[in-house]
Amino acid sequence: MKTQTFKIANISCGHCVATIQRELKELDGVIDVKGDPKTKKVTIEWDAPATVVQIEAKLSEIGYPA
Repeated sequence: MKTQTFKIANISCGHCVATIQRELKELDGVIDVKGDPKTKKVTIEWDAPATVVQIEAKLSEIGYPA
């Protein structure tokens, strides 16, 4: 399992975090997504077949580039 924390400048509220959680959990291999609007950070845990490239692409696609 891999874990990485991403800084996402345009997180402004809990709704942003909920959107990120919902969208990333649709990726095969994503295990957990935790976010904090105060620090503007999201920590993601995943296994294969998910990759950091896929996660970053999904974040950009939904309007929350890391």
